[in-house]
Amino acid sequence: MKLIESSLRNPVAVGVTVLLVCLFGLLSLGKLPLQLFPDIERPQISINTFWRSASPEEVESELLEPQERVLQGLPGLEELDGNAGTGNSNINLTFAIGTDMKNALVEVLGRLNRLPPLPRDADRPVVQMGADDSNQSLTWFFVQLLPGTEGPVSKYREYIEATIRPRLEAVPGVAGVNINAGPPDEVRITVDLAKAAAMGVSITDIAARAASATDVSGGQVEVGRRQFTLRFTGRYTPDQLGEMVLSWRDGKPIKLGDVATIEVRPPEQQFFAYQNGNPAIGLQILRQSGANVLGTLNEVKAVVAELRDGPLKAQGLGIEQSFDSGLFINRAVGLLTENLIVGALLALICVWWFMRDGRATLLIATSIPICLLATFIVLQLTGRSLNVISLAGLAFAVGMVVEGAIVVSGNIIRLKETGQTPFEAALAGARQVVPALFASTVTTIAVFLPVLFLQDVEGQIFADLALTISIAVAISIVVALTVLPAAAGGWLKAKKLSSGYGDGWPGLTEWIIRWTDSRPKQLGWVAALLVAPLILCWVFLPRLDYLPPVKRAAIDAFFNFPPA
Repeated sequence: MKLIESSLRNPVAVGVTVLLVCLFGLLSLGKLPLQLFPDIERPQISINTFWRSASPEEVESELLEPQERVLQGLPGLEELDGNAGTGNSNINLTFAIGTDMKNALVEVLGRLNRLPPLPRDADRPVVQMGADDSNQSLTWFFVQLLPGTEGPVSKYREYIEATIRPRLEAVPGVAGVNINAGPPDEVRITVDLAKAAAMGVSITDIAARAASATDVSGGQVEVGRRQFTLRFTGRYTPDQLGEMVLSWRDGKPIKLGDVATIEVRPPEQQFFAYQNGNPAIGLQILRQSGANVLGTLNEVKAVVAELRDGPLKAQGLGIEQSFDSGLFINRAVGLLTENLIVGALLALICVWWFMRDGRATLLIATSIPICLLATFIVLQLTGRSLNVISLAGLAFAVGMVVEGAIVVSGNIIRLKETGQTPFEAALAGARQVVPALFASTVTTIAVFLPVLFLQDVEGQIFADLALTISIAVAISIVVALTVLPAAAGGWLKAKKLSSGYGDGWPGLTEWIIRWTDSRPKQLGWVAALLVAPLILCWVFLPRLDYLPPVKRAAIDAFFNFPPA
């Protein structure tokens, strides 16, 4: 092959190429997002509708059922899951794999426009890509009162929304911040039934007038050469609501403040947040898809530290982290990194044990970092991330990338032992094993590459594993046929062999030849090596599971209470 000969004639160019690959590999490694699992794209759309203080029965009949009727029959829709609760409804739409989600979103919005009018005080449906359970939570923080600060903590909600949320949402990689402190304050009108009856005002009249307190456009008025926009002001602030005129009796106005008491107060508390037994306001930090989890988390922690010592401390508030996903990510990545390093060392020890050549072992060892760093470049270019799946693929690939280097270096040493010059031995030694290396590489890639074409959840999870192994193995054959011959020609030394079978294992070689010197013995060994592993696999087959359980130092508790 001309590639091998060109590498032998230009070792400096090969060395410069290797240095560039290592440099760009290190840069790519620093830019790769680091997270626990790969991003899983589910073809889902969620629809949320809020109706303050409505019962689940009202939400189901007025919000959920009309929406389900217009959404049925969507192209590609596989599952429609609807839930009605107090004050809100939620619909999750799951589509078939491969569905064009942009067209599906347009179709959903078009069908929601055909809904009958919603209740007057119900909000418009909020449509977003992905389901509510898409697991985009980065971490949780809880804001508590410092000792000596007047409570309750819920009265600081507006301050947190105006001061803390914008600072956290400005961090790169943060998609949003959910404040879990229950619903905001509401305007409560408490009617004195006796006064209302005495003045002849009904509850329905009061409710209708209060609900219609909005600004109304009156069109345009032309005065001479000028044109004015007319607007009737009917919207009241809570302080002015008592001046609303309900009706007239004997030429005198009956105002809302005459028959009712208006106050702004928190609604009946149905949501509680505690940390270490203290009432708190929860802050859920959501991450952007594809964001570097650890990098984003570290920046969020830095911003929280500034807020803790600055604005929050000035208000008598403290903030503490509750859930840190970085601990589990660092633990999992650290474990896999240790396994990768240990696996590489064990592979090199095995190479040295069988070859008994320090120079050859050191040369083969260089193929491992070259292949891994080149794999990082491809992962960066394809938009992948470093996670437990891709790192597991790298750990598997460590033993595979040295196979080609072992074959090439061993054949070069063998030819040098026959008296060939270093250039001739390197050229002929690499050329002779090209078919075998190519066949071995193609079969390995053919096993893993089809996983990339699986579009379901399983395919998305294990695509990083298949891609990492395929890339590393494909690069290993290039390294074995270019870098190894260019370095082996002058680096590897021929040795005088003590036997015709190689140095170090003549006794084992003699035993193998003696036990495979006839056709019955050969067939018996083939049958035994095929049947015995199958029997052992069947006996020691582990329990099948989707993914192994994740061990983490945390306990989750869920309580289901009876109705009412």
